[in-house]
Amino acid sequence: MYQYSYADIQTDSAADAKDRERQLLTRSIDLLTTAATSGANSLQAVEALHFTNRVWSVLIEDLGSPDNALPKELRANLISIGLWLLREIEDIRQGRTDNFDGLIEVSQIIRDGIQ
Repeated sequence: MYQYSYADIQTDSAADAKDRERQLLTRSIDLLTTAATSGANSLQAVEALHFTNRVWSVLIEDLGSPDNALPKELRANLISIGLWLLREIEDIRQGRTDNFDGLIEVSQIIRDGIQ
């Protein structure tokens, strides 16, 4: 029979959560990359922007939770980045820009920083 300490389970859960976050960001990046090639008015762009919006909306909500274990300053910085991403998404949706590069690059940096 296996016995795990609460600390082991909690560590696994945190590692699993980080892995899921990396996977979601990778999926978002892949969709955005395809959208950048297909154009801002393509079905691929609609899918990428919608998916990325949902991912960042959930991340921002989680970062704002008092139960989030990240340091307060880091959480605030990530929320600011997330809000910027959401504004960029809206700018593409509204036709004010068709540049996906910033969304892709910032998402890659955040994904690669998850440890």
